[in-house]
Amino acid sequence: MTADTQHIDVGAYALGLLEEPDRRAFEAHLSICMPCHEELGVLRSVAATLDGIAPIEDPVRAFPAEPDPSVVSDLLQRRARRERNRRFSRAMLSAAAGVVLLAGAFGTGITISRSEESPPAQPDGGTQALLQNGHRVSANDPGTGVSGTVAMQPKLWGSEIGLELSKVRGPLECELVAIDRKGQAHTVMGWAVPAKGYGLPKSPAPLTAQGGTALKPNEISRFEVRTIRGQRTLLTIPT
Repeated sequence: MTADTQHIDVGAYALGLLEEPDRRAFEAHLSICMPCHEELGVLRSVAATLDGIAPIEDPVRAFPAEPDPSVVSDLLQRRARRERNRRFSRAMLSAAAGVVLLAGAFGTGITISRSEESPPAQPDGGTQALLQNGHRVSANDPGTGVSGTVAMQPKLWGSEIGLELSKVRGPLECELVAIDRKGQAHTVMGWAVPAKGYGLPKSPAPLTAQGGTALKPNEISRFEVRTIRGQRTLLTIPT
């Protein structure tokens, strides 16, 4: 008798259907197999409700008369269904745990990738706050008529820069560059000026924009507003 056969023989043992050698072998198996012991307790309760079949309270006592084969078949089928349900439940729990771990892994990946991305562009309200709270420097150019203010705020990665520009006519494509102490230019931001311009009678609102540079504020000697085509300087703002 194999171990698998012994597991299945709980119902037959409970109903006294095992031959003497098989019965002794199963009783030896029962003493070390807790699942079979628990199953035997369940089958005893079932057997107690069947007409003509007395419950077996002790393995060494006499067994009842041979039951209807259909009863035996029903008991064995119930056990088989329970085993299938247990295996299915264990499989579902394992799959659910895998999904949780996978979701956790994806969640971690998303968090890391976001922390490594550049900070998102701030809305105009962020530019206004920077212009109000940052270190401000202003200038105007009598030749071009352009006036502007630059605000700087130190960051671990360099400097955050806010710009407010008025009296600039379009159409133009411009850029703001930071000039370091060695005279090298570092582009901070670029923009397009429409034909109506900014900060003019027909377009009174100034241009506000925000950018950044790897330079620290104390490494910047001045800012220049330049046209991209022709590299004409419209405004110089010393720091």
